[in-house]
Amino acid sequence: MCGIVGYVGEKAALPALIEGLKRLEYRGYDSCGVALSGQGGIDVRKSQGRISVLEAQLDFEADRSTSGIAHTRWATHGAPNDVNAHPHCDASRRIALVHNGIVENYQPLRIYLEQQGVTFRSETDSEVLAQLIGWFYDGDLEKAVREALCKVQGTYGIAVISNDEPGVIVAARRGSPLIIGVGRGEYVVASDASAIIEHTTQVIYLCDNEIVRLTVEGFHTTTLDAEPVTKEVQEVEWTLEQIELAGYEHYMLKEIFEQPASLSTGMRGRVDLREGTIRLGGLADCTRELTHCRRIIMTACGTAWHAALVGEYLFEDLARVPTEVDYASEFRYRNPIVGEGTVVIAVSQSGETADTLAALREAKQRGALTLGVVNTVGSTIAREADAGVYLHVGPEIGVASTKAFTGQLTVLTLMAASLGRRRHLSQPAAREILEALAAIPDQVKTVLARAAEAEAVAEAYQHRDNWLYLGRGYNFPVAMEGALKLKEISYIHAEGLPAAEMKHGPIALINEGMPVVVIATRGAQYEKIISNIEEVRTRGGHIIAVATEGDRQVAKLAEHVLYVPHTMEPLQPLLTVVPLQLIAYYTAVLRGCNVDKPRNLAKSVTVE
Repeated sequence: MCGIVGYVGEKAALPALIEGLKRLEYRGYDSCGVALSGQGGIDVRKSQGRISVLEAQLDFEADRSTSGIAHTRWATHGAPNDVNAHPHCDASRRIALVHNGIVENYQPLRIYLEQQGVTFRSETDSEVLAQLIGWFYDGDLEKAVREALCKVQGTYGIAVISNDEPGVIVAARRGSPLIIGVGRGEYVVASDASAIIEHTTQVIYLCDNEIVRLTVEGFHTTTLDAEPVTKEVQEVEWTLEQIELAGYEHYMLKEIFEQPASLSTGMRGRVDLREGTIRLGGLADCTRELTHCRRIIMTACGTAWHAALVGEYLFEDLARVPTEVDYASEFRYRNPIVGEGTVVIAVSQSGETADTLAALREAKQRGALTLGVVNTVGSTIAREADAGVYLHVGPEIGVASTKAFTGQLTVLTLMAASLGRRRHLSQPAAREILEALAAIPDQVKTVLARAAEAEAVAEAYQHRDNWLYLGRGYNFPVAMEGALKLKEISYIHAEGLPAAEMKHGPIALINEGMPVVVIATRGAQYEKIISNIEEVRTRGGHIIAVATEGDRQVAKLAEHVLYVPHTMEPLQPLLTVVPLQLIAYYTAVLRGCNVDKPRNLAKSVTVE
C-alpha cells in the first residue's frame, strides 16, 4: 500500500524522487507529492492523480536540492485529493512527512493536538503523525520522531525531513516495509527495492521498531528505545532490466509471458531428476520436525489463498498430511486450534501482507512451526518465519498477480512432493512427478503460443457483465483465481466455485449467452464436469472450456475451447490458469481499463 521514496546525496534529489515514484506507482496511484529540503526551507508539491500530473508542475532545472521525500498514495483515511495527498507538514511547516500504514489512535491524538491549538489541514491519520512530530520538535529531528512514535498505535513506514536540518532524513518502520539503499555518496529510503536498484543493489532492511538517520555521510540505526543496531548490508537479487517493460504494452502481459522462465528459475538447483530428489535449502533446519508433523495449516490472502487451496490438495494427496486453508484475516482473530505437530505455512508474494504476517505471528505465539512461501527476499515474513522457501520468480509489478501464483504452485508442489518422499512416496513415483514438473515450462510456452484464442474469447464476451467459472478437484481453486483476475482488472462481476456447487444456488444466475468458463481437463472427475457443462448448456449459458489437447468431446459442447497440454492431475493448475490470465488481460484491454493499475487496488496490502 502506498509508495515511499526518499533521497539524500550529492546529486539533485528531484529526478531521483520522481523516477522512484514512477517505479512505485503500482503500490498506489490516486495522489502523490514531493517535499524538498534546502536552505530556503521545505518546498512541498502534491497533486491528485498520477505522477505525470505532479511532474508537469515541477521545475527540474531550477531545483537543485540534494535531499527530499516523496509519496504515491493508496487512500485509506480521507478522499484522494490535493489536500490529503502526502507529504504532510506540521503546523509550523518545519516538518514534512510521508507515511505508509494506519495510525489506529489518530482520533484521540488529533483531539489532544487541537486542544493545544494545532490546526489540521487534511482528513488523514498521517497528518496527525506529522503534527505530533512537530509538537515534540526542539531542533533534534530523530529525537522528535522517536518521542512521537512512542505515542502511536498502529503501523507505519515513515520518512521525515526538517527545514532546520537540511540534508537529513529520519525513517522508521513498524509493520510497513522500508528498505535503505546504500550507494556511493547517496542513500535512498523506499518501501520497495524497485525504487532503489537504479542507484544501488546494496541495501539494508529495517525491522519493526527501528529508526534510521540518513545523511550524505552515512546512516545510523537504532531501536525505538535508542539502542544502537548493527545492520547487515545485503545484495538485491533483482536487476533494473527485470523491472522494465521490455517492449510489452503492460507489465501484466510481460509477467504472463515470463512464466516459462520464472517456473524454470523456481526449480533450478532444487530438482534432481536422475535421483528423483528435491533439495529445498530453506527447509534444511526443520526437516525432522516437518517430516513428523501431524497437521498443516496454510494461511494467505487473495491470489495466494487460491494457491494455498491447490496446496491443500497437494499436501493431502502427495504427502498424506491433513491440511486446511484459512484466510489470514480470519485465522488471526478466530482463536485457532494449533496443537502439537502443527505446521503453519504463510503464502505471500510480497512477504509483507499485513493479515498474513499477523497470522504467522499468531501461529508462532501458539507454538507452531512456521514456514514462509514468499517471493521478496528479505521481506518481513521471510525474516520472521522459522524457515521457508523463496519463489525466485523475479519482480512482479502488475497489481494482478500472475507469475507469482504459478511460482507459489511450483514451490508448494516441491514442498509436498519432498515431504511425501520422506513419508510414503516411492522413488519412482517422486521421479514421475518431478519429470512432469520439469516439462511444465515448455508446456506453458505452448499455451502462450495460443494467446490469440484467449483474445478471441475476450472479444466475444467483453460486454457481458456476469461470468461464471467452474472447476473440480485441483482445478476448482483455479476457477476461483480466474474469476478473481477478471474482477480485478476488467471490473466484471465473476464468480468461481466448485462445479458441483453450481446446482446449490448459483445455477439461478445462468441465462441466455452468459459466459461460463469451465476447466474440463482429463482427470478423475472428467465425466462429472461434462455433466456440469450439459447443465449449463441446457439453461442457455455459453461454454468456454479449458481442455486437454486432443479432447474432441468437449469441443462438441463448447462455444470456445482453449487447449492445454496433457500433464498429471496435481500439475494441471500450472497450465489451466494461463488461458484464464490471458482472458482477463485481453478483456480488460478491450474495455479500456488500466491493466497494471486497477481502480481501488494496490500491489502489497500492508494495512487491515
